[in-house]
Amino acid sequence: MKRSVFDMKFATVYQALVQKAERKGRTRAEVDEITTWLTGYSLTEIDEAFSSDLSYGEFLSDAPAYNPRAVLIKGKVCGIQVETIEDPFMKKVRQLDKLVDELAKGKSLGEIKR
Repeated sequence: MKRSVFDMKFATVYQALVQKAERKGRTRAEVDEITTWLTGYSLTEIDEAFSSDLSYGEFLSDAPAYNPRAVLIKGKVCGIQVETIEDPFMKKVRQLDKLVDELAKGKSLGEIKR
């Protein structure tokens, strides 16, 4: 049975996002920066989540200050139009994925953070 991304360990999913960025010459620090911008977590909190058994779903649903500018994140991720996703948790998953895609495609942090 296929596990939901929400149930997967945060560290597993986050490492995959970091690797996606690193394959295109970007850094974990940049992924951390857009993650803090989107979720409101501090770098210390991201590191703590990475070292814990926290699920990816818990990480996103417990975000201390989800950025209201996230509504400006538009475009496709895995063939799905981000702004049309109705499930709020899946939308958050895809929004972070979209930001990492933009990073990997060479956009500046200023452009990504809208």
